[in-house]
Amino acid sequence: MEEKYERDENKRRENLEKHRVDFSAVNRFDWTTASLADDLRHDEPRFVAIGYIGERLHVIVFTERGDSRRIISLRKANPREVKRYEQG
Repeated sequence: MEEKYERDENKRRENLEKHRVDFSAVNRFDWTTASLADDLRHDEPRFVAIGYIGERLHVIVFTERGDSRRIISLRKANPREVKRYEQG
């Protein structure tokens, strides 16, 4: 089943400028090997996924809206996140 994603265009541009990763890359994210966690720092339920896009680990912050995922942030994983992912 193909995932459905929502994106805010202004947020996409901000993310691209800040992290140099376009939200369109989420279509290549490997959800089958991703590590998922709740992000409890916000009022709305958010989730953090760490997984591969190609050969590189990335972090996606998203919320679920109906049957789609609204992308909040997408960036390359930092060394601490890579280590945490590798340690399981």
